[in-house]
Amino acid sequence: MFGFTARKTAASRRRKAAASVPAAERRRGRLPAELMRQVRRIEIATNRLVDQGVAGDYHSVFRGRGMEFAEVRPYQPGDDVRSIDWNVTARMGAPYVKQYVEERDLTVFLAVDVSGSLNFGSRAILKREMAAEIAALLAFAAVRNQDRVGAALLSDKLELFLAPQRRRTHVLRMVREILERPARGGTDLERALEATLATLKRRSVLFLISDFVGTPCQAALKAAAARHDLIVVEIVDPRDVELPAVGPVVLADAETGDLALIDGHRAAREHRERRQREREALARLTRRLGVDRLELRTDRPYISTLLAFFEQRRRRLGR
Repeated sequence: MFGFTARKTAASRRRKAAASVPAAERRRGRLPAELMRQVRRIEIATNRLVDQGVAGDYHSVFRGRGMEFAEVRPYQPGDDVRSIDWNVTARMGAPYVKQYVEERDLTVFLAVDVSGSLNFGSRAILKREMAAEIAALLAFAAVRNQDRVGAALLSDKLELFLAPQRRRTHVLRMVREILERPARGGTDLERALEATLATLKRRSVLFLISDFVGTPCQAALKAAAARHDLIVVEIVDPRDVELPAVGPVVLADAETGDLALIDGHRAAREHRERRQREREALARLTRRLGVDRLELRTDRPYISTLLAFFEQRRRRLGR
């Protein structure tokens, strides 16, 4: 009886996991069981976080295109004099102010780096898996608030463009594609992001999620910041920043697969200095462009960092 219950429970879990992905995908046999479980795990985890308050924080931080006129009402002490409707005031012989409602027609777009360097992780999670979780969390929060969500997968080119939609299955497909899409070639965020911007016509809240390892993209970031509400999300693994200072070691390039025997002590120092220059350059660029930059690390829980970012952004935009 115990064995039957275990088998029945496992079968139930498989059915629930299968229900999380579009039926057409299952019929084509494209989803291995392990990938289905991973997509399901991310959906459950991120939806739990959305239920616990991320959706409310998201709604208070990311607003629609602006404010839509609703009506006029009599002026009350404390109202902003700039909101007075002078035509109605003259007609009625008493001051009236314009009232607006927030337009919630918002598009959230997630540009996610899926190049080979994201397939690395020195802790319990790969950078690619973390990118999928962050994208899922933001996307489910957006869908919960009736916003459209789109995505682009980037490597040395635009790998995939998913037009914005408001459907849960659309988010699940995005997560699956981030996890499953094979890395081809190296990283060229400049080229890939430019191709994305050429396709993304509607102004959006644009999240660019990458590890930004050796990938300067100054021109594309400048263009993105000019047209969209750009937020740079940098995923950092401890070994991205500092290699262990050990004796001679063999390292494999995550994008080309090339092997190299190096002096660990000298390589560690050079790697640390190079990555420090790259990260400082990214920080300077985002400050100059006036865009938000969020650092998330694979060796730390990310939810507190994300919520702190929401709060900081809300306070800044509220001033």
